[in-house]
Amino acid sequence: MKVAKCPNEELSFTNCVIVNENDFPLKVKYIQVTADQGKQYIYTIRHDRGVKPGHMGFNAIQRKQALLSLDQEIRVEPYVHDPQRQLVGSMVLEADFLQKKSTTNEPYNTDQMSMSFMEQFPKFGFTVGQALVYKFQDKKTLSLTVKEIEAADPEAVASGKKRDSRKIDFGVLQANSSLVFEKADGSFLILTGKAKARSAHTSLFSADWDFQKMGIGGLDEQFIQILRRAFASRVFPPEVTEHLGVKHVKGLLLYGPPGTGKTLMARQIGKMLNAREPKIVNGPEILDKYVGESEANVRRLFAEAEEEEKRMGPNSGLHIIIFDEIDAICKQRGSVAGNTGVNDTVVNQLLSKIDGVEQLNNILVIGMTNRKDMMDDALLRPGRLEIQVEIGLPDEQGRFDILKIKTAKMKDHNKLDRDVDLSEIAALTKNFSGAELEGLVKAASSSALKRYIHLGNKIEVDPNAIDKLKITRNDFIYSLENDVKPSLGTSDEALSKFIERGIINWGGTRDLVEKGLMFVKQARSPETSNRLCLLLEGAPTAGTSAMAAYLCKNSDFPFIKVINSREMVGFMESSKCLRINKVFDDAYRSELSCIFMNDLEHLMGYSPIGPRYQSLVLDAMYSLLSSSPPPGRKLLVVCTSKRRSVLEELGLLSAFTAVIRVPYIAHQEDVKLVLDESQTMTSEEVDSVMEHINHGKIFVGIKKLLGLLDTMRVMRGVEARKRVAAFVNLLEDEGVYTPEL
Repeated sequence: MKVAKCPNEELSFTNCVIVNENDFPLKVKYIQVTADQGKQYIYTIRHDRGVKPGHMGFNAIQRKQALLSLDQEIRVEPYVHDPQRQLVGSMVLEADFLQKKSTTNEPYNTDQMSMSFMEQFPKFGFTVGQALVYKFQDKKTLSLTVKEIEAADPEAVASGKKRDSRKIDFGVLQANSSLVFEKADGSFLILTGKAKARSAHTSLFSADWDFQKMGIGGLDEQFIQILRRAFASRVFPPEVTEHLGVKHVKGLLLYGPPGTGKTLMARQIGKMLNAREPKIVNGPEILDKYVGESEANVRRLFAEAEEEEKRMGPNSGLHIIIFDEIDAICKQRGSVAGNTGVNDTVVNQLLSKIDGVEQLNNILVIGMTNRKDMMDDALLRPGRLEIQVEIGLPDEQGRFDILKIKTAKMKDHNKLDRDVDLSEIAALTKNFSGAELEGLVKAASSSALKRYIHLGNKIEVDPNAIDKLKITRNDFIYSLENDVKPSLGTSDEALSKFIERGIINWGGTRDLVEKGLMFVKQARSPETSNRLCLLLEGAPTAGTSAMAAYLCKNSDFPFIKVINSREMVGFMESSKCLRINKVFDDAYRSELSCIFMNDLEHLMGYSPIGPRYQSLVLDAMYSLLSSSPPPGRKLLVVCTSKRRSVLEELGLLSAFTAVIRVPYIAHQEDVKLVLDESQTMTSEEVDSVMEHINHGKIFVGIKKLLGLLDTMRVMRGVEARKRVAAFVNLLEDEGVYTPEL
């Protein structure tokens, strides 16, 4: 027989070898063809007069597979199959586009394909390795390759017994045969439905990934949350999410104070995944001076993912885009002044790319910011940056983990002295961020290295420093006290200015201190409200600021900040509000926080002439004092005031949990206590002063009295009688002492 073409295209799609009825009787259904190389192929035949006698019509795929050329002589003989053993129970077909240059991202439903295939090829004989051309509906034509045939066992089916699977090389398709379609390697074909094979799923995580080696300390809980929410659906093959009818998480926002590990975590997420190299972009890099370029920069970031999504659909790889300082380009729309509207259009472009009309399911956008409050609300809804994880300050165990990571190499090379207890350092570094702990380790190293540097005319280094070098506990303690301070720590220097002279216990101050410390203890207790506002009010020079500073310093809270009107001289109302709000925002990031607001009247710009005050600052103070911190946070606010009546008129007094009045000194015995404790006079001089003022009225603030006593300090060496007379005259001149007539 000679090889010929199929008479027409319609017969080519039957995948039959077309023969003339004069060559083969109608009862012959299958033939075995032996080519020149001796290789044999079994085909289903179809009779048609369009083929000349002595010729056989092969379609292009059949000729290519069997290496047949037109008019080639071949040996052909009828093939009789075994109807009991050569029946198709199930068959696996590998599918790809027939024309590799003409593809589509239109999905092919394998359930419908299976039904159509059974209708097109009833009683058709198939051989393992056989290539087929397949037209499904009006979609692009496919090429199929028979990968595997499992035989059907009619006797086992009839008896209801379980049959053993048996592979065969040739089988005839039956009405109850099952078909499985699988995508060819490297194909862009998108298969859906239940009649498709589970694609070989590439693991999402790198094979050599080890959490212990990531260098992330104190963030185990946050990392587990990210894995659960962002990657749980991506770990499974695409079929699972398809059956669930859900889409992958596309966005993740990491927010928190500077230096807590947001950028580090984003980088390590990119490294641990079997994904393309992450695109790391700083927010301000997106902006451009030319009109439309900022939006184009956003589109370019997503172009590669879009192109792959079109080609591969759900089988597309994961594309990670990391935005550092994302708040720079995603501020609230309408909040940025100017008529260009660049910020708004950039936000719009980003929203449309993440979750617009043409949605991408192969991207993960990771944003990082210190100011979540500045971001546009639309970006934070589900479907966009829906997972928001706060990367806060590490707790004591977290600090220990970070220190262990940062000192690991020191320990491996025996450079960490035995007296260094990382648990102790972790306990001493309250409210330190990860970056500050790293800075502490660097500072301790520098302190140790300094011991082996000899400064003279020349800088000389000890040649045996490598062997001698050890980082000791003293190096860490020295660095803690002198080099590294937490940005969200205590304002010790500012507090010390208010209590330079210390606290002198006179009369009622003992009760005041005890009462104040009781409220501090209440603020710390986990059984009480998470917000406590305490007001210390008293006349000028009564010592309210010193008392408040003393309570704050003795609270032993890890976060203590001072809000003082002196630091905001010349500030506009809005600037004052922003400064005060920032202190409260920082306080919310610490588990235990204390804020000292000194002289509320000055902070709000109150003036009795008018009277006048700054309403924006008043509103801000009222809302901040009335608002509770986030769950798991405790806040103590200590305020001072010299005009209680003003706060009452302005409605601010109701925001306080308790009010403590700091009185003036009104009894001579209290004056004696202050004079004795100040040690500015001898006991004889104190007795002499008391003799002068015992017959009169005294009414003076502790601050005023201590200020007058400073005069006595510069009169040392002067005759005692004159010193006493000068001090009593000062009391009278200042109007704090009125002698009886």
